[in-house]
Amino acid sequence: MPAAKPTVTVKTDNKPLSAPQKALRKLGLDRDIDLALHLPLRYEDETRIVRLADTREGDMVQIEATVVSCDITYKPRRQLLVEVDDGSDTCTLRFFSFYPSQQKALAVGNRLRLRGEIKGGFMGRTMMHPSFHAAGGELPQALTPVYPTSAGLPQVYLRKAVHGGLVHAARHGAFTETIPQESMPPSTLRYGKGRDANSGSVDAWGLAQSLHFLHHPTPDVSLAQLEDRTHPAWQRLKAEELLAQQLSQLQSKRARDLLRAPALRLRAGGLHEQLLAVLPFALTGAQRRVGEELAQDLMRQVPMHRLLQGDVGSGKTVVAALAAAVAMDGGWQCALMAPTEILAEQHFRKLIGWLEPLLSPLGKRVAWLTGSQKKKERTEMLGFIASGEAALVVGTHAVIQEQVKFKNLALAIIDEQHRFGVAQRLALRDKMKSTEASDADGRDAAVSAPQQEPHMLMMSATPIPRTLAMSYYADLDVSTLDELPPGRTPIVTRLVSESRRDELIERIRHQIDQGRQVYWVCPLIEESEAIDLTNATETHALLTEALNPPGRAPVLVGLLHSRMPAADKKAEMAKFESGQMAVLVSTTVIEVGVDVPNASLMVIEHAERFGLSQLHQLRGRVGRGAAASACVLMYATGDSGRLSETARERLKAMVETTDGFEIARRDLEIRGPGEFLGARQSGAALLRFADLAEDVELLEWARELAPKMLDQYPRQAEQHVARWLGGKSDFLKA
Repeated sequence: MPAAKPTVTVKTDNKPLSAPQKALRKLGLDRDIDLALHLPLRYEDETRIVRLADTREGDMVQIEATVVSCDITYKPRRQLLVEVDDGSDTCTLRFFSFYPSQQKALAVGNRLRLRGEIKGGFMGRTMMHPSFHAAGGELPQALTPVYPTSAGLPQVYLRKAVHGGLVHAARHGAFTETIPQESMPPSTLRYGKGRDANSGSVDAWGLAQSLHFLHHPTPDVSLAQLEDRTHPAWQRLKAEELLAQQLSQLQSKRARDLLRAPALRLRAGGLHEQLLAVLPFALTGAQRRVGEELAQDLMRQVPMHRLLQGDVGSGKTVVAALAAAVAMDGGWQCALMAPTEILAEQHFRKLIGWLEPLLSPLGKRVAWLTGSQKKKERTEMLGFIASGEAALVVGTHAVIQEQVKFKNLALAIIDEQHRFGVAQRLALRDKMKSTEASDADGRDAAVSAPQQEPHMLMMSATPIPRTLAMSYYADLDVSTLDELPPGRTPIVTRLVSESRRDELIERIRHQIDQGRQVYWVCPLIEESEAIDLTNATETHALLTEALNPPGRAPVLVGLLHSRMPAADKKAEMAKFESGQMAVLVSTTVIEVGVDVPNASLMVIEHAERFGLSQLHQLRGRVGRGAAASACVLMYATGDSGRLSETARERLKAMVETTDGFEIARRDLEIRGPGEFLGARQSGAALLRFADLAEDVELLEWARELAPKMLDQYPRQAEQHVARWLGGKSDFLKA
């Protein structure tokens, strides 16, 4: 029978796609090479028949047996019970959902080939919902692949499509070797000789051979090597994938180095020096070092593309303000975009306090732009931005809307950059217009060429582990604030069971009596049918009642969540910041940007439901003043009576360390790079095969080889990237 051709081909007629074809496209399987690179999750061994008498409980086996009885029973529930005998022993098959056609196939006397897991018990061997078909026919010569799939895409259909893609891609030369022979990956060399019966020589594990083997491995292969992906065929695939990622990142960086941006120079006595003079605190050594790195970048005519990372409270905002001062001093505009209105407003108030007195004499101002603004205020702000009077624009996603026209944007700053999608970051970068930079004094006036781009500074309070920076951020320059300003008090973290809620409320009373303030964070606003969690509204009511017994001075308990109108949020935050509100019950909208030095206790309810980096961000809201601060992680075990392994690991990390870099390393181990990176990868392929914790040696090899390939083998490098990423590498520009 000829190999089935892939069903995902470019349409040449107007026939509608079938459900499986739509499902294939949804999985991104558009090309033959995409199908070939869609590797199995696991394998089933259908290459041999075993005797029932030789099986043990828990074995996944394939048997051939004759049906000796087939009955529907109704106790304790409706089910189809089928007894089969293979000549060595008997086994009962249980089906809780079944159709007449299945009953017919399972009729007494029929001989079947069955596959399932053997269970033991009082009634002897059983199989729950085994797969089956008529006995006979040749046994496969290779393990049967089980692929990642989606609704409407049966394994049988997917296997045919993948096999067809594999054959078709090979026929059209899609597996041509692109890695220079003298630069083969180290793990392939190590595993390629004598590891096991399947290893063979390095040449035996080229791309084509590796793919064919992984789709159809021989029965004598080590299943452990396939499952933990240490088999040389897997190592080859990982190496190819990491190399494609490094090549695309380096291509993106080199392409950006050909672009032009305004050269922004420090001016003696200018805004930069004036801002340093009026700041109410001294910069840390780390802030000074990073400030110099940014100043050096801004002086170049190549667009800055830098990630500024620093732990919670390390002082990223002032470093960004100093960079903005350099740009504004040359008559250019800056934009700062934050993911939430609370965080944007926090920046706005700080920057207005620092910069407005310095900008006013120059006829400039700081503008504010959000989606919740009244039309009159918004129109006024748009006018200031278009005329250039707004030297600095602070806002949310509203900054990148079409009606926002900058006169001469030179620096774009994105805070908590991982919360923005790639397209949103590209939209801000594209806001630069080819226009003349006007300056009242005429100093540093410049004309931006059509291909000019703004400098970009991305900020993150989630430190990036080294291997992640080497891979997903290889196209970025990274600056790190690794020093906290003096005066930050250590935060003690405690785990408390939900059963001790009353003790916790008593602790809150004590804090309030001492004049302190408290955050209480809840994971949900409303009840969920799937997850029975106490919502913020109920908690607010409970705390209001508990903290206001008769005869005591009234305690104001506030409520803040994402569905409140912006004006209400602002009013609640103002009460808390002023000190008139003692307790703020909130959802995670206070995760970043809120700075209340008098708040010394943070309670996180259902802490087991939060991610590790989110817990660390929330904890960073306290410890900002002189008072001793604590973060209480209140957890619930639910019906099972115990926490999941992942939840235990997260909570353990929070208790053991307050170091953001160690938190980030553990978070990467627990979640993997996909979830850790969040929206940065919208549109760009995540690593599907390589593991950043396990494959550091391969990552180092790929980093070293990428520039050599681009310089010496440009055609092969282009072919390699196209094979693995298609058009997705465009998103690396963000």
